[in-house]
Amino acid sequence: MIVVVFGVSGAGKTVTGQLLAQELSWQFYDADDFHSAANIEKMHGGIPLTDDDRQPWLESLRELIKHCLAAEENAVLACSALKESYRRYLRISANVKLVYLRGDYALIAAQLRQRRGHFMNPALLQTQFADLEEPQLGEAVVIELGRSPAELVGEIRRKLELD
Repeated sequence: MIVVVFGVSGAGKTVTGQLLAQELSWQFYDADDFHSAANIEKMHGGIPLTDDDRQPWLESLRELIKHCLAAEENAVLACSALKESYRRYLRISANVKLVYLRGDYALIAAQLRQRRGHFMNPALLQTQFADLEEPQLGEAVVIELGRSPAELVGEIRRKLELD
């Protein structure tokens, strides 16, 4: 199984995904590691990515998911996956589960201000919310933010029946 933890920048995808993978003894992947140098430079400079910028990145992530499934390797992938079309592209089988970390702008902006050492320019949070297409009913497990990562992971495990 592949669990894709998604949401806007600053939602806590990496922290939550790492903790989930650690608890399950699964592999963890951060989609940020698959961005091109050009994409990272744009984001660091406060320039939003376009769909064209994201396409090679999404292709790399889709190949990663295919590889994990073929190898029967359980994994957690932290990925923004803001648009429904991106999620549809990554959800190549029923063994890919989507988990949406949902929070309002004020909460996530506060979390983003606490983050250090990340290339994403905090000024891009507004563009992240503008691009975000919240999942439709049944598309993803929805996890409301505002609690500790351990509490979020506990809820993910319960809702995906990973206990």
